[in-house]
Amino acid sequence: MSLDAWFWNPVLALLLGVLALAPLGEQVLARGVVFIDLAVAQAAAAAALWVTALVSHPNWLLTQLLASAGALLCAGAVAWLAKRWPEQREALIGLLYVVGASLALLGAGQDPHGRERLSQLLAADVLWAGWAQVAVLAGCAVLVAMARKHLLRDSFFYPAFALVASMAVPALGLFVVFAALIAPALWQRAGCGRMMSWLGTFTACAGGLAASWVLDTPSGPTVALALSAYGAFSALHRYINTKSQ
Repeated sequence: MSLDAWFWNPVLALLLGVLALAPLGEQVLARGVVFIDLAVAQAAAAAALWVTALVSHPNWLLTQLLASAGALLCAGAVAWLAKRWPEQREALIGLLYVVGASLALLGAGQDPHGRERLSQLLAADVLWAGWAQVAVLAGCAVLVAMARKHLLRDSFFYPAFALVASMAVPALGLFVVFAALIAPALWQRAGCGRMMSWLGTFTACAGGLAASWVLDTPSGPTVALALSAYGAFSALHRYINTKSQ
């Protein structure tokens, strides 16, 4: 397959994913609810897997609606836990993740193709993203850009996060979504400007995608590794800045 045949869809999917997720990642770190993506995404995955297990050949709309409903329910629980027990919020959110992951595994076990569906939700093959997925991510990016100021309010942030995560995970996979949320926010915490941190995040995505193509490895895990490495280097950047002052 030529470069032109596959290049634009995955690149656009990752670019739009970064634009949609990076502003949410800033709010995630500011609120101290880092595990929210894992918990919410697992809730969405569990709902989607149970739909496919209980309904014969469900259409995309039904699956997405119930996945979003699961994500919204989990996000509401996270918001309540963070407000009710702020000192224990990360531990409690971690337990929500375990509940979602367990329900997802149980749902996958009810469907002959459940294991493959679960694997796809965790590490989607971004290399073969379709135009429909690109359109969904474009909608998410526009929503987040238009509502940037409203993200400061918990009453808006948690539902918006749930909806964006429930739509981004099927396209990008949970691992890439989590890394794209956290990596740019870490660089901003290390003193890097917003635009530069986002540009670095997209460069890491492009590097991971290129490595996947050259090495013939699954694109989702490869891109997630590149993003994780980029995010981890923010600690070194912060250390160098501190030593130079």
